[in-house]
Amino acid sequence: MVSDPDSEAGKGLKAFAAGKDVAGMRLDQWLPEQMGPDFSRSRVQALIRDGAVSVDGKVVLEPKRRLAGGEQVSIGLPEPEPPEPQGEAIPLVILYEDDELIVIDKPAGLVVHPGAGNWTGTLVNALIHHCGSSLSGIGGVKRPGIVHRLDKDTSGVMVVAKTDRAHKALSEAFADHGASGGLERAYAALVWGAPERTHGTVDAPLGRHADRVRRAVVPAGRTDARHAVTHFSVGERFGPTGEPLAALVECRLETGRTHQIRVHMAHIGHPVIGDPDYGQGFRTKANRLPEPLRGMVQSFPRQALHARMLAFSHPATHMRLEFETPLPGDMAVLVDEFRRVSR
Repeated sequence: MVSDPDSEAGKGLKAFAAGKDVAGMRLDQWLPEQMGPDFSRSRVQALIRDGAVSVDGKVVLEPKRRLAGGEQVSIGLPEPEPPEPQGEAIPLVILYEDDELIVIDKPAGLVVHPGAGNWTGTLVNALIHHCGSSLSGIGGVKRPGIVHRLDKDTSGVMVVAKTDRAHKALSEAFADHGASGGLERAYAALVWGAPERTHGTVDAPLGRHADRVRRAVVPAGRTDARHAVTHFSVGERFGPTGEPLAALVECRLETGRTHQIRVHMAHIGHPVIGDPDYGQGFRTKANRLPEPLRGMVQSFPRQALHARMLAFSHPATHMRLEFETPLPGDMAVLVDEFRRVSR
């Protein structure tokens, strides 16, 4: 086999050299042997008819083409299409539901949308199963309309559209971050230390990090910089008055960028406890805590962040809807232990 180990192979293009000994052999007989057991003869024939196979640089459309021996044969493999999500009986905590939308309290650990490595077991799979025929269709397809997301390990309130009308209205509300009125989002975050001021605002643009899955505060003039504003208020401080160990902070979003609260809180020196991406530098702070709190913090499996409140205008009735949920069990236990230590 002859292939480019860098760009060509990475793009799904494979190349093979046909030896002199295969002269007279049909292309659709020889090529499957080169491709391996995952490629049946019928699949290779279909790829040939689709124009995916070239011999000495010229596209061949006839599977019966006879090889002369000594040719270079290339086959371009198309990117696999994502599977259509299927309904799965995954338990949901439903806060509200009508013909237009559904509001749920998403647990930590639940991925919102199917994607690489998570084609099943997602919120979308759960909603397809739960909503069934009540989904009137988003863009002509019976599927739930995701208008905003929470990170896999962030819990809390989410709204999902069931109709095109709801999807359009809610998408517009989230796109302008509530500037047109009605949309409000508040999160509870357990952070390391505590901001000096009781109330404050972090106004710092976000862009790409060197690690592609992360975000970072970047100069406003950078091409990928996106306006990002988070308002925070300190609800409780835990530990000594002069140097608190942690704080329970409410964060309200004026914009809604990826990882916004997590990046902004880390930017001001108070990353979310348990955050694996933006709080690594603070992990040793747990060593200052007494047991059992130390072990609880060190073993906490996620960022201690909860979307506690969501308010918006109903896309059909235009009535204001507001939903609040308490801290989930794992965060509540951790906060209670910080309170006990503080006492």
